[in-house]
Amino acid sequence: MDGALELDGATFVTTDAVLDPSEGPFSVFAWVKGGALGQVMISQVGGVNWLTVTSEGALMTELRRSGRQGKSLTSASVITDGNWHRVGFVWDGSNRILYVDDVQVARDAQTSLAGSAGGLDIGAGCTLSPASFWSGLIDDVRIYDRAVQP
Repeated sequence: MDGALELDGATFVTTDAVLDPSEGPFSVFAWVKGGALGQVMISQVGGVNWLTVTSEGALMTELRRSGRQGKSLTSASVITDGNWHRVGFVWDGSNRILYVDDVQVARDAQTSLAGSAGGLDIGAGCTLSPASFWSGLIDDVRIYDRAVQP
């Protein structure tokens, strides 16, 4: 739809391997509209959900260090309100940062992330659970091999 991916909650796009989150700083940004609770914008095959929606409709990432100490990073910013939002995640090697509309909405210290070398699924969760499939629009997905400030 006007250049954006219009996903119906039953389809998604798969890419080849892009990067391993454990190998160094990186950033991912996308424009999204729609979606519902528990749906995923971007995930990594054999990895975790990079950008997802909480049960309250807020932006969250499951990118974290491995082991019991690793926890998801959750914002309070609702993105399922039917408006376009630019969402993003940045890991600078020391901190995880979530952005909504170019404003930092969550941050914590994280000196490592679990590794994964799979491709990306745009519009589906890492387990391909049907409930995780995005129902809405995703546009202008950008992935950088460095920490980018919006």
